[in-house]
Amino acid sequence: MNPLWNRRSIAFRLVVAVLAVEALFALLIVFLAFGYERHVQFDAFHTMVHGRADSVIGTIQDSEDAQDTLIMSRQDLHLPSDDVWEALDTDGQVLGRSDNWNSAVIQSGHVGRDGYRQTRLDHRHYAVLELHGTRLVDPDAAGGGKLHYLVVYYGAPTGPVWSAIRGAVEFYGAGSLLLLAVTGPLIAWLLHRGLMPMRELAALAAQVSANSWEFSPPATARSTPELAPLTTAMENVLARLQKAFTQQRVFVSDAAHELKTAVAVIKSSLQLLALKPRTVTEYEEGLERSLADTERLESLVGQMLTLARVESAEAAASAARCELVPCAEEVRQYLQSVAELRQVTVRLAPADGAAAVRLAPEDCFMLVSNLVFNAIQHSPAGAAVEIGAETREGSAWLTVRDHGDGVAADVLPHVFERFYRGDPSRARATGGSGLGLAIAKGIVDRAGGSIAIENCVDGGAKATVRLPLAGTE
Repeated sequence: MNPLWNRRSIAFRLVVAVLAVEALFALLIVFLAFGYERHVQFDAFHTMVHGRADSVIGTIQDSEDAQDTLIMSRQDLHLPSDDVWEALDTDGQVLGRSDNWNSAVIQSGHVGRDGYRQTRLDHRHYAVLELHGTRLVDPDAAGGGKLHYLVVYYGAPTGPVWSAIRGAVEFYGAGSLLLLAVTGPLIAWLLHRGLMPMRELAALAAQVSANSWEFSPPATARSTPELAPLTTAMENVLARLQKAFTQQRVFVSDAAHELKTAVAVIKSSLQLLALKPRTVTEYEEGLERSLADTERLESLVGQMLTLARVESAEAAASAARCELVPCAEEVRQYLQSVAELRQVTVRLAPADGAAAVRLAPEDCFMLVSNLVFNAIQHSPAGAAVEIGAETREGSAWLTVRDHGDGVAADVLPHVFERFYRGDPSRARATGGSGLGLAIAKGIVDRAGGSIAIENCVDGGAKATVRLPLAGTE
């Protein structure tokens, strides 16, 4: 179906809106044309009636008798047969009238604001003018002649005037309808052309799928001011979605590999025990190894569940609150035994003031413990891990530094990726799963903070975490 004829489409709504505006303007033009034509036509009509009434007065002359009476000479009077008129002197004597004169013309109807009496005669509308004039008889006589006062009633049918007005209005109305008929398809075509970049953009976006992320917006969409922000937003959204899908696939693949490896180790241990009769001591050692592997598997599954929880939007709790310094001290005491086994010292720098962050206590503990445990794993015997917590620039800052070998340059960009290990053999030996830093980043991102790991100039690496203070936006 053509989108132009879909009532819910933008193009259809724009066409209807433009045509509706044009129709309103057309009605306004017709209304103004009616007012203008009515004014012009009736002005001309009134001028004509007044002129004809003057011509009636002009035909009245002296009768050349002793009484200086007036008579009308109708031989020079050429008036339309539809007009009605009557001429009277001061005494009310009729000097002349039209053949179709009817006294009802001046006895009925009403006088309008224009001074004309509106009446009906033989089912026709007439406008009647009452014109007062004078006629001077024998101006050369003694005393300056005799002045006669005259009254002329002259009426003409208004039908032709209204016909002329109606014709002009019909002309404007027909012109407006023709304009609508021409501009309607033209507007539809222009909108079709104007919305072409949007349709091209939509068609390309529709081709994007989980298996095909190629999206190259057309140049017309990039160069159109209204579509350029949408194009950029779509590119950014699709890039993030592609990254998320890629990470999801990698996560599933890596998780399956990790679980398969852990299960295979347990299975192989049990198979070795079942190959031949074993002594009690051998069975105990084998079961201990299987139990240790099972615990490692359980820890891996627990970390995977934790990562899923911290990355879930439903798990966010903006009202959570935790004191960062006491949490860091709790972690230091909790990992003290692990640090002693590796002959590493964990120190917490003194902090000035409280640093309450927007984290649940368990998430704060997990964040700090993962960073400290990671630092302990990468510290040589006799080294120290330093924890710092402070408030500055409107945020809480947590730093965890070790004095090990640092992070390789090619590994540094990937340290927060799930299951990523710069040294797989070393991580396997220390029991690492490659999820600790990913969990830490998930906790920080959910809290609206930031986390980074960098190598120190004098050796070792430092993790820096910025967290919003509780009670701040």
